[in-house]
Amino acid sequence: MRFKLFASRLAAALVLASALPSVASAERIANPEAVFSGLDKITGRITTFTVRIDETVQFGALQVTPRACYTRTQDEAPKTDGFVEVDEITLEREIRRIFTGWMFADSPGLNAVEHPVYDVWLKDCKTDSAVPPAQ
Repeated sequence: MRFKLFASRLAAALVLASALPSVASAERIANPEAVFSGLDKITGRITTFTVRIDETVQFGALQVTPRACYTRTQDEAPKTDGFVEVDEITLEREIRRIFTGWMFADSPGLNAVEHPVYDVWLKDCKTDSAVPPAQ
C-alpha cells in the first residue's frame, strides 16, 4: 500500500516538474581583457590596470596573467569572474607561482592575491580592447 502511494506521488511530482518552464542558465560572455586593481602596501597607492587575456603584466614584483574573464548579459545579475595566474619574482630572480585560480569581482576579498607588499584583485572585464596586443 505504501509503495503505491509513493509511486503515485512520485508520478505526480514528475508531471508537475515537466510542466514548469525550464530555467535558462546565465550566459557567460568571454571578454578579451581583464581589469585589475593592485595595492602597493608600502606607498599606499592603488593602481588600476588592464591586461589582455593570456598576456602578462608586471605589477611591482608580481606578474599577473589572466587566462579567462567572464561577464553576464545585461539582463542577468552582474557576475564577473576570471581565471588568473600570479607569479612573484623573488630577490634571487626566480619566478614562483603564488596564485592560480578564480577571482570574483563581486567578492574581491574571497580570492584576492595577498602578498606581503602587494595585493591584486579582479575589478571587471572589458568587451572592447583598448590595449594594443603584445609584439
